[in-house]
Amino acid sequence: MHAYMKPTPLKAKFFTPGVIVLCVLALNGLVFLAGRFFFGIGAVTNLNNQYPWGLWIAFDVAAGVALAAGGFTTAALGHILHREDFHVVLRPALLTAMLGYTFVAVGVFVDIGRWYFIWHPLIMWNGSSALFEVGICVMIYMTVLYIEFIPMVTERFIGRVNLPGVLKFLNRPLDALLRVMDRGLGKTMFIFIIAGVVLSTLHQSSLGTLMVIAGPKMHPLWQTPVLPLLFLLSAISVGFPMVIFESMIASRSFKMKPEMDVLSRLAGFVAPVLGVYLAFKLGDMFIRETFVYLQELTTESVMWTIEVVVGVIVPLRMFLSRAVLRSPVLLFIAAMLVIFGVALNRLNNFIVAYTPSYSFSSYFPSIGEISVSVGFVSLLVLMYRAYVMIFPIISLPDSSAAPKTKYAIRGGK
Repeated sequence: MHAYMKPTPLKAKFFTPGVIVLCVLALNGLVFLAGRFFFGIGAVTNLNNQYPWGLWIAFDVAAGVALAAGGFTTAALGHILHREDFHVVLRPALLTAMLGYTFVAVGVFVDIGRWYFIWHPLIMWNGSSALFEVGICVMIYMTVLYIEFIPMVTERFIGRVNLPGVLKFLNRPLDALLRVMDRGLGKTMFIFIIAGVVLSTLHQSSLGTLMVIAGPKMHPLWQTPVLPLLFLLSAISVGFPMVIFESMIASRSFKMKPEMDVLSRLAGFVAPVLGVYLAFKLGDMFIRETFVYLQELTTESVMWTIEVVVGVIVPLRMFLSRAVLRSPVLLFIAAMLVIFGVALNRLNNFIVAYTPSYSFSSYFPSIGEISVSVGFVSLLVLMYRAYVMIFPIISLPDSSAAPKTKYAIRGGK
């Protein structure tokens, strides 16, 4: 077995040709975002009274929440099921989830017409509202994710706080605060880990409830009473593929060798979960006899077929192959197909399947909507790169150290 893996800040040049392209895309998105706030949501989107939501809700929020599921699935595997052999992917998965949920919250903020009232759910509770449950759970879970990230901050800065000039007097108090937080979280982190897993299962399923409420406005291929369960299963099934995808992208970006021994074993969990999701999806279709809609050549039938065949069946077969699990390229493709399938599922549910009762035209996202979404993704990648270069997140071989895990979230400290 290789040397002990220790989370370490990565040393690399931040600006590369790829990073510069991401900066340009992010800046372009920010320009359109500024136009949204200065001139109104109608100035940069194709949203109207018939289509009150579009790409920002379907992709930035619904798909973003699902693709951030790697945080709670790896937390459940590594901490609750005590699979410490997967500790090298826990911190990167946590960071991806934290940044993902941050941009989900920003996406909701941007999409609301009167964005300055986003604080209303904090004091105006409506226990019978599925949207309220989603909002509260997302806010609490995002807070939990930031709390779970604190040990990486304390590990990085304890004994290293060195503010210059007039702020020098804060060095000792800040160091003392970091040490107190470190000790406190060492005894209570398990509470936040469990809370994070529970909260995730709640709002992942409740996003499906939102579309159940839409009733006949939803196409029968997607409208089903078990949609909350399908949303939850799809989120769980994409958790590990998202971790694999992120790990391989990071390895290539920083010119590191991917941890194939860990990723291959992690990929072994994907096929059973993906199989359960497919069984429920097809079983529900046959029970409701909605397969008759696949006999018609429509946008809905084509999109449903692509979603299931390309996004579920093909990667399921790939994850059942030992050759795929051993090949970095094939494993990356399989993970990417699952991510594509779940993202397309959210787009299908919130855009393709949704038809307002009194619509006079179809909806297609504007250049502004696409630019903002692409800009958000670019900013997320840029922030991920900055975080792993500042904080001990990515694990590197360290033969001189021995694992003395104080608590699971701390990785190899």
